[in-house]
Amino acid sequence: MAALAAPEAAAPQGPTEAGETTEAAELSRSLSRLLPGLEADSKLGRRRALEALQRVLEAAQPEAPDADPDAAAAAFQGPWELRLALVQLLGLAVRLTGAAFAPHLDDAVRALRCTLLDPFAAVRRESCECAAGLARATPDHFHMQSESLIGPLMQSISHQHWKVRVAVIEATGAAIQFGSGKSVDDVLPHFAQRLFDDVPQVRQAVMRVVGGWLLSLRDRYSFFHKLIPLLLSGFHDEIPEIACEASTLWEQVGLQWQTENEEDLKDKLDFASPPPAHHPSPGDRPGLGCRELVFRNLSKILPAVCHDIDDWVAGTRVKSAQLLAVLLLHAEDHVTQHLEPVLRALLRACADEEAAVVSSCTRSAELVGTFVSPEVFLKLILSTLRKSPSPSGLLVLASLIQGCPREALRPHVKVIAMELAQAHICQGSENRLYGERLLQCVQAVVSAGREDCRGAGEPLLEVLVTVLALWGPTGLGDKVQETLAALAAVEGMDGSQDLFRAHVSPLLEWLAASHRDWTGHSVELLQLDVVLSHSGPALGEALPQLVPILRSCLQPARDPAMRLKLFSTLTGVLLGAPETVDSQGEITGHHSDLASLEVTLICCWASSQSIVMQEVLFPTCVQRPLGLGETIDGTESALAPSRVEDPQPSCCPSGPCSLRTVTPQERLLRAGLNSLKKLCSEASCGKRVAQFQIRVQSEASKCCYQSSVRHLYRELLVYLDDPEHAVQDAVLEALKAGSVLFPDLLVKETEAVLHKHRSPTYCEQLLQHLQALPPAQ
Repeated sequence: MAALAAPEAAAPQGPTEAGETTEAAELSRSLSRLLPGLEADSKLGRRRALEALQRVLEAAQPEAPDADPDAAAAAFQGPWELRLALVQLLGLAVRLTGAAFAPHLDDAVRALRCTLLDPFAAVRRESCECAAGLARATPDHFHMQSESLIGPLMQSISHQHWKVRVAVIEATGAAIQFGSGKSVDDVLPHFAQRLFDDVPQVRQAVMRVVGGWLLSLRDRYSFFHKLIPLLLSGFHDEIPEIACEASTLWEQVGLQWQTENEEDLKDKLDFASPPPAHHPSPGDRPGLGCRELVFRNLSKILPAVCHDIDDWVAGTRVKSAQLLAVLLLHAEDHVTQHLEPVLRALLRACADEEAAVVSSCTRSAELVGTFVSPEVFLKLILSTLRKSPSPSGLLVLASLIQGCPREALRPHVKVIAMELAQAHICQGSENRLYGERLLQCVQAVVSAGREDCRGAGEPLLEVLVTVLALWGPTGLGDKVQETLAALAAVEGMDGSQDLFRAHVSPLLEWLAASHRDWTGHSVELLQLDVVLSHSGPALGEALPQLVPILRSCLQPARDPAMRLKLFSTLTGVLLGAPETVDSQGEITGHHSDLASLEVTLICCWASSQSIVMQEVLFPTCVQRPLGLGETIDGTESALAPSRVEDPQPSCCPSGPCSLRTVTPQERLLRAGLNSLKKLCSEASCGKRVAQFQIRVQSEASKCCYQSSVRHLYRELLVYLDDPEHAVQDAVLEALKAGSVLFPDLLVKETEAVLHKHRSPTYCEQLLQHLQALPPAQ
């Protein structure tokens, strides 16, 4: 075998090859002789050595045009120009000699360590190009010196000139590619910082270098878990070209790895499974190699991502949240074994003040819901919500449900709805954001479950009633109405009123379970108000459930503030009785209950004079609701033991009188008057402003309370001279509205006080209004 190899070794060289070898050897000897002169002590000596080097190199490249001596003399006018020329000559020497430059590697590296930190940007940039060329020219020897260049390169990677930063990144890529992999750990934190660079070219350089390492770095398998996050972070770059290039590089990496591990992936390649039917983008599903790379390195990547998602720098949190979504899209159902730390990270990140972080984490939660069984993720997220309800927890739950396939979610719809309806969750906070997230959960259940929600309509409606009660006034009312319409549609109903008709009785039973413990601050009062105001004609079918609640809550012994709030709610219902409680014409069957309730209201008003009301309503004070006059007379004996005295005896010519001599309308009016006097005595203008609506049922009933109305006129006329214009305007409107009762009486009372007011303007306006009334009034 040695004999067979001898002729090949002894093969004669051609004339051209021999000449090139001789020239290279001669050039090497010349450079060895002249390069030490560059380190001479005197500037003149260094300059002469430089000129000699230039002549030798130009002679070795005869095709190059002759240098202009004048231009060369101008190039060395300043110190930076000298340094730049030196680096350029060094780069030229490396390019011309190639591997033959290896004997001078140590000297070149020492020089570059200085010039890479040169104050002049052009010198640094030229030094980076020279370092990259040196690494490519001497790969067999460069690995011994590569680590010594990493320090200066990393010191220059944040240079203010973006071209210098790009050159440093490219030089670093070559230095590690042809050098030692030990420096990767030193370089990666700096590269990660460059992903936030404002200049797109810098970010693009990072993508290209990292992609090149993943494709051709000798020991790249050891660094996959560190390099993959950098490349995948480019998927969401704001420049589409960079994002596209990062995606292309990643595909190449995945295909190459798949080819290199084809034997290991044989079964998966031969029996490739189609994309999941519920995959968010089955046409763009990552290749097998890419998915396997992420899956096999996920346990090493996730801890760092979950840590950075809480970083104090907003940009880092945004990048980490975006990267998490990309990783989950690749991992698919393999994320199940990492679900607990992922959900913990999402719970924290969904409370972030940065909208971009929340958006990316919402997307991540949807992907978890897509690929993970609901039996698994519901066990974890519902347990968390039971312990500590929060807006972020509700948002994660809503996103999980939104991403879950309908078939998988079907058995769990009712469980989710019942959990949301629990008081500690649906009333977990008064914060508006909490209500918004709770509403999102219901919307997700309805949109994802669709017709499967029919068995969960009642608890879902309870949640919507709570949201409307607590956060409807804050701007969520329209969204709740849309959700009610959507829920009605999936239950096969025409609208929200049909939805309430179907569930009004269970809703009232739900509220009745706690009505004995209600106070003025109870959420259930607001919930009852929503049910009564939205049920419409369905209330006529639910009187057996409604009346006992009202009778119990309006007893004089109950909390006065609660009774007043409930009375205000009931007022609106009774005014529209034909469209609400009497929609079925069955009100006569509850006359005795409502009669007792009306008298209870009288006592409620008479005993609540200490409560400062924000609004005093008189629609039912002077108009007998539901025409129950005959029934009220039958309640005398029941009320006789209490003998509630008239709170304003001066309003009635007959002096003190009991309920048997004072009509219910008059008693309510007088009780309201006492509250008005209390209200008007407050220092705050807002508490003294009251609006009154005074209605009459028939002219024949006026005589029953003329004395009370006279007293009311007198009280109100005092406040036409109030220092606050808002009070004067409100009282003027109230008197105009109430003038329909006894206009002549009001004219007389107004003329009597006209001369007493500091400014008669408002009294004159009232008189003008009264004079303009039609003669019939």
